[in-house]
Amino acid sequence: MNLDEFRARFPIFRRRIYVNSCSQGALSTDVEEAMRAYLDTWHGSGSPWEMWVEQVEHLRARFAASIGADVDEVAVMPSASAGINAIASALGFAGSRSHVVIGDFEFPTMAQVWLAQERRGASIRRARAPSASPDTLPLEAYDAVIDEHTLIVPATHVCFRNGHKTDIAGLVGLAHARGAYVFLDDYQRTGSGPIDVHALDVDFMVTGCLKYLLAAAGIGFLYVRRDLIERLEPTVTGWFGRVNPFAFRIDELDWPPGANRFESGTPPVPNAYAALAALELLDRVGCDEVGRQIDHLTARYACAARDAGFVVRTPEAPACRGPLVVVQSVDGPALVLKLAGHGITASCRGNGLRVSFHAYNTEGDVDAVVRALAAESHLLERHRL
Repeated sequence: MNLDEFRARFPIFRRRIYVNSCSQGALSTDVEEAMRAYLDTWHGSGSPWEMWVEQVEHLRARFAASIGADVDEVAVMPSASAGINAIASALGFAGSRSHVVIGDFEFPTMAQVWLAQERRGASIRRARAPSASPDTLPLEAYDAVIDEHTLIVPATHVCFRNGHKTDIAGLVGLAHARGAYVFLDDYQRTGSGPIDVHALDVDFMVTGCLKYLLAAAGIGFLYVRRDLIERLEPTVTGWFGRVNPFAFRIDELDWPPGANRFESGTPPVPNAYAALAALELLDRVGCDEVGRQIDHLTARYACAARDAGFVVRTPEAPACRGPLVVVQSVDGPALVLKLAGHGITASCRGNGLRVSFHAYNTEGDVDAVVRALAAESHLLERHRL
């Protein structure tokens, strides 16, 4: 499928310029049809649970292949938060390794789950962005705090506030050399280009479907490196974390050998239908082509915004930015509303205007956003000459 055909699957582009995949991916006709197909099975059969569970297993396999994982290394979760909590609950903090290193750019959930472990003995350490360059988080910031007491380093791949992309391969090398795990939060990047978790050598990864994976909220994935799975028994669990959920046992906990041991309740079946359709659609374009288009549009937009004199908070180096570019406003919510009047859907965090691209976007979308920003430049911070 070429990019024009891909874009045509998203009806919103007939009405608006959509550059808000960092908040929610646009709705495709494929996902809409999949949701209807789920409803049809419900209407037609009432409770076809074997069919529905099989759909979840198809999704598990499809997602595992998309990140270079084995199928038994992936748990299907109702949210990223559930995945993080499952791992946190399986770790102990009583020994010499009780430190958790949190970077300044984490999404609140990742930080909050680990802060909640302090009552269980965890000790939180912070990797701080340098004051001279507050929108960057170099490896040196982690190097200063990861030591022989560090148990785990949760790290976002792309920051939701400024679009900074962390050097995950470098961080894994640093953390592993000191005996610490790395827990990758890939939510703000998965679906925007290729990833291979085995090549990166991360220990855990969590992500979800409502952004660049182009599906709905209410479903996510947890990757656990194979050799770690059977060492960990979560205390956040439920009937789908068993060898056979439909055995309905209440006398003991039996742990399956795969990452499905980190699952808990009834799987989010409607969202599994949507997610599988979205992954299949992305496969038809190809993750390499998706990544190339996003990189091209991101570079075009960041360059145009800088040339216009706007303050771009996202790092300039391509290796240090994801699919999200943040331009500093004096009133972010007001600017988002103004852009809506120009037919453009974007978002903000504080006064940082977030514009994010997917393979369904075009150079025309980029240029339209730049023109609209020029028209509303009174709401943007400008570089002083």
